[in-house]
Amino acid sequence: MLQVSKQEGTYLYRQVIDLIAENIDAGALRPGDRLPSLRKMSQTAGVSIPTVRQAYIELERQRRVESRPQSGFYVRHVAANDIVLPTPSYEGEPIPLTCRTLMERVYNGINNPDLVPLGIANPTMARPAAKALHRAMKRVMARAENRSLGYSATLGEPALRRQIAYQYLDTTGVQVDPEHIGITNGGQEALLLALKAVASEGDIIAVETPTYHGLLELIDSLDMLAIEIETCPEEGVTISELERTLQTHDVKACMFSTTLSNPLGVTMPEKDRRKMVDVLEKYDTILIEDDVYGDLRFDGVRPVPAQFLGGKAHIITCGSFSKTAAPGYRIGWVVTDEYIERISQLKRAFSCTSGLLQQLTLADFLASGDYTRHLKALRPVLKRNADRLAALVAEHFPPQTRTSKPVGGSVLWLELPGGVDAENLFDEAIEAGISIAPGRIFSPCSCYANFLRLSFGHPWTEHTENAMRWLGNRVTEIAAQSG
Repeated sequence: MLQVSKQEGTYLYRQVIDLIAENIDAGALRPGDRLPSLRKMSQTAGVSIPTVRQAYIELERQRRVESRPQSGFYVRHVAANDIVLPTPSYEGEPIPLTCRTLMERVYNGINNPDLVPLGIANPTMARPAAKALHRAMKRVMARAENRSLGYSATLGEPALRRQIAYQYLDTTGVQVDPEHIGITNGGQEALLLALKAVASEGDIIAVETPTYHGLLELIDSLDMLAIEIETCPEEGVTISELERTLQTHDVKACMFSTTLSNPLGVTMPEKDRRKMVDVLEKYDTILIEDDVYGDLRFDGVRPVPAQFLGGKAHIITCGSFSKTAAPGYRIGWVVTDEYIERISQLKRAFSCTSGLLQQLTLADFLASGDYTRHLKALRPVLKRNADRLAALVAEHFPPQTRTSKPVGGSVLWLELPGGVDAENLFDEAIEAGISIAPGRIFSPCSCYANFLRLSFGHPWTEHTENAMRWLGNRVTEIAAQSG
């Protein structure tokens, strides 16, 4: 039942963790059951006793097991709040953004380096690629010298566009023409250019609910209106609700994250994504797919962007290295055949070009294989952090708290007891040296007053655990006061 393969690339202690977790999830190991002793597990799995000890200690940190003095390790009882949260449903209407002031306060808070960063989604910082990127930049500077300090073409450095195309081929089996790729200043500019290319002032743009707050601010800044599509917390956009909305409203475009969403951290099943593409084609509605997290599923299985699932729907795919390699490089991209010329015109008008040195460095980073190795090492760190954060919620927050079940990315979505206002909690947390993201900013109509998003995309420290303890205690106090 418990065997480890020394031929795999995964660390042995991680394999032990996964094997025990699988047996707990399958019910073979039940709450209260004693785990095999260190020696017995060592003999059974064919690994050293220190390897087993390291695995058991990590499982204890994740609150999957508990140690009992002079007795061993036991499976912990699952907390009552360790379930997938329900997402409220309602009749959506297109509206302008109602929480811009709160967004500004949140941005000021999450970008404060003195705060515990539970409010900012920055997954690559959980295991930074700084050394590998530094080596790549040194190689580029040695080869390119003065050229690396100049301008690139409007649509970007050909070497990077080719490497992005190779990455799609390697991870999804999809062939992308590099000429259909345009480099942008981060994922946000990619989304901006895509939206400007297909929509105009006053147009209605459909979004998931909850959705990434940057999309809402972008839609509002272009004087467009957002309409929310009911979203399943386990499977993404609800197809029936999407079709109902397209029947009743003149929706110009949809902005969805179907490969891996933010803040729910779920992947829409491929069969449903194909149905979504068919519905969009039926109603001649454009899709702008925010695919910045697609490489960060914990299991390493890269979902195929909707653009490449067949059909004749109009789709633009937007990606970025900000969540996977280097947020400070500000390099993203768009993939489109139909709109690439219009996006090139907009890019030239808005920002002319993107940094050439960063593009050359990332091209080298991908070509050397360092990017693939970085992702392979980053995903298990994010998974471990996700388990730890969920365990701290179960331990310190009220039992009425509900949490999402992310399959990747770097954030956890929480529903707090009804009497807890996450905006007020945000203000108190800032004073306590902690940043969080209140739920209102993830909805154009400021829904989700008692929801918040917490990030596990950062190095795990004692400060993280202390911050979660403070938040849990404070939420418990507020919930008790509200009755």
